Amino acid sequence: MIERVFSKAEIRSAVAEARRENKRVGFVPTMGALHEGHLSLVRAACARTDVVVASVFVNPTQFGPNEDFAAYPRRVEADLELLGAEGVEIAFTPSASVMYGEDPQVTVEPGPLAARWEGAVRPGHFAGVATVVAKLLGIVRPDLAFFGEKDYQQLKIVQKLTEDLDLGVGIIGCPTVREYDGLALSSRNAYLSAEERALARAIPEALDAAAQALAWGEREVTALEAAMRQAVDARAQGSVSLDYAAIVDPATLEPLARVDRDARAIIAGRVGTTRLIDNCSLTPPPIAVDEEEPAT
Repeated sequence: MIERVFSKAEIRSAVAEARRENKRVGFVPTMGALHEGHLSLVRAACARTDVVVASVFVNPTQFGPNEDFAAYPRRVEADLELLGAEGVEIAFTPSASVMYGEDPQVTVEPGPLAARWEGAVRPGHFAGVATVVAKLLGIVRPDLAFFGEKDYQQLKIVQKLTEDLDLGVGIIGCPTVREYDGLALSSRNAYLSAEERALARAIPEALDAAAQALAWGEREVTALEAAMRQAVDARAQGSVSLDYAAIVDPATLEPLARVDRDARAIIAGRVGTTRLIDNCSLTPPPIAVDEEEPAT
């Protein structure tokens, strides 16, 4: 039976009890509207820790003024049923006033990792993410916390946050879960009409195009990024508006000129009124070495 708690004191007490029993604590932070992607994080946490805590909190500080905070789906009771069925022992469901108090003044500046890509398109977003994650990790104090690779830039920022601030929490990145048509699972997929859903397939197809071009020997990033954009145009015919389609260093998120080592393809675009992001790892094939001619 899942235990639902609302206050910082309650969650700290529940985690302290687990610690007294020498149990390893895992944590899965969510904004609710749970889907199979979230549940894959829960399963990873259950496999690696003894007690799993999940939070359900729609964080207002990471939404911009023209974003969908008010419309973001909220179905806490259904989420709690799903979490309990997967083995989560404790659900932390705080209000905004519990999380932030009456007069919050200190925020976390996420640094250079947040400057490009999502950070450029959504100013202030990652400051909101970094602040709420730092607060949640400080409140729950888990051994391990689990984040999805779908939000790759967020994952790298959270990893750097815990490293630089010495939070003592291991951050585990978990693979992206995809739907039958290749679309990365996201709560925002529910906003897509049937027609928009077909157009949205251009996003994962662009990643596939980059991976295929790399496999065929293309190493220049300009050509790989062009392949991504061509794949979007081929399906969407101008109906998907891209914010970016880029090949970056997987650690720093800085743009690359050539893929001679592991890289990351990242993409974001808008289908109708719904904004989608995705990414995949890129590994160049080994360079073939011609056999030496035998000595004569």
